[in-house]
Amino acid sequence: MGIRRTLLRPLAFLAGAHADRQVRAWLAAHERTAEEQETLLGDLIARHAGTAFGRDHGFDRIGSYAAFARRVPVRDYEHMRPYMDRVFAGESTALLPPGEAVCMFSRTSGTTGSPKHIPITRQYLADLRRGWNVFGVKALRDHPHAWLRGILQITSPLRETDSPAGLPCGAVSGLLAATQKRIVRRMYPVPRGVYGIADAETRYYTALRCSVHRDVGVVTTPNPSTTIKLVETGQTHAERLIRDVADGTCTPPGDGDPSACGRLRLRRRPVLAQRMAEGLRRDGRLLPEHFWNVALLLNWTGGTLGLYLPRLRELFPGVPIRDIGLLASEGRFSIPLADETPAGVAEITGNFLEFIPADERDAAQPTVLRAGDVRVGQEYFLVVTNRAGLWRYDIDDRVRVTDFLGGSPVFAFLSRGRSTASITGEKITEHQVVEAMAQATADMGVRVERFELQGCFPSGAVPHYELRLERLDGLDEADLAGRMDRALAALNVEYASKRSSGRLAAIRPRLLPPETLLRKDQQLSRKGRSEQFKRRYLIREVAADDGDGT
Repeated sequence: MGIRRTLLRPLAFLAGAHADRQVRAWLAAHERTAEEQETLLGDLIARHAGTAFGRDHGFDRIGSYAAFARRVPVRDYEHMRPYMDRVFAGESTALLPPGEAVCMFSRTSGTTGSPKHIPITRQYLADLRRGWNVFGVKALRDHPHAWLRGILQITSPLRETDSPAGLPCGAVSGLLAATQKRIVRRMYPVPRGVYGIADAETRYYTALRCSVHRDVGVVTTPNPSTTIKLVETGQTHAERLIRDVADGTCTPPGDGDPSACGRLRLRRRPVLAQRMAEGLRRDGRLLPEHFWNVALLLNWTGGTLGLYLPRLRELFPGVPIRDIGLLASEGRFSIPLADETPAGVAEITGNFLEFIPADERDAAQPTVLRAGDVRVGQEYFLVVTNRAGLWRYDIDDRVRVTDFLGGSPVFAFLSRGRSTASITGEKITEHQVVEAMAQATADMGVRVERFELQGCFPSGAVPHYELRLERLDGLDEADLAGRMDRALAALNVEYASKRSSGRLAAIRPRLLPPETLLRKDQQLSRKGRSEQFKRRYLIREVAADDGDGT
């Protein structure tokens, strides 16, 4: 690696100087937050006035933020869907300026069974890339031991399916990786095609096999459970992995395409294999320190994903962890500038941001605040306008403001909205849970009126959702849980992905004493107007172990 770093140093210096200028410009923007946001909003309105959305909302008559707020209501994706569906079908000017081509659609789970498809344009991609550059340069400057070393970036494929016009639909992280600068791509130990392997066990094993012999300094992936799963795959197949390293081969244990491994250029590494074998004998399990010297972990740490941090620190003792910020298919909304905190600075250069106080979320006329008007210590729901064709879009993310940088808030992600639960990024909604139960019971010819689904994170085991219900005569609760699990995977693409990759275990049933849920409903209904009582089928809070059903 010393020769490689020496050869790359001049190019890295030039690339780093450019990125440093981006960081300085980005930081300077936060000294004039109000002006930056006003300019961005004006530019977005002017550029999109000729779109169908712009005409329908009178963009040519909007001359101020007040007029913008009057003409464009806050909305969720389902209210944006008619326009998004037109773009997805090939009519880009429904939401995007004429001549602005769509590169791909970022695909993620929607509130209902239909996935969301967010159009990714070059302008939008430039905003994302600038945010990643700012984040990455600051993180590497803070951790110089990671500089010019291997970057194990675990991504999803950019093409999971196609749009009606033949454009790829998948993960925008896959597009960012595919279009990364050559100097950075040279630091990636895993070929892009590996992440397109369908079989999860084969994919994880092959990614690990490609990277164990490289000097990996950074491991980055949004979800920490992915990093954990990668290491645990190596532990499960330690003897096989050591033999492959010694022989210069790749023989994954799953059902993947063997020709994919045959195309990999791997060399025999007998010394490394011996070191790994000695580590395995000494510690009783294969650990990252037996083949890597990782200087930095980059992943989410907020919300329920903080539950994974103890396990991550056990596998990578002493390695600093930096949150990658509030990121979604819809854009990047914060950039953390320090380790060991989920809080990041608002990304005001690519998004016009607004905030709804959390306690006014369900009000008929909630207060909507601009970035400079929020208060430290308060919680809000984030509203976004940006170049993805999103206008005053409620992304259903609850955040807490922790500080300010200049005129911009620093905030941490707390959770999805009240009707959404997530253990490892799957973001299932109560609507999907009820629909999955309806499908499962219809298939079985039974009727279940009262039930709860709650995420559980048992110590030392794969997290899962627990289905709690009361005993019914003739009901096979294990069959019901299995059918509901399959129905939920069909309704939510991210749940299906987490299940297929082993990051979530199957739904487990739990029988409760008779009338347990009935009594719970009665207690909750007494706390408010009984005619307004709504049963909770999905419990958003994640239990540290299997729930108690109360």
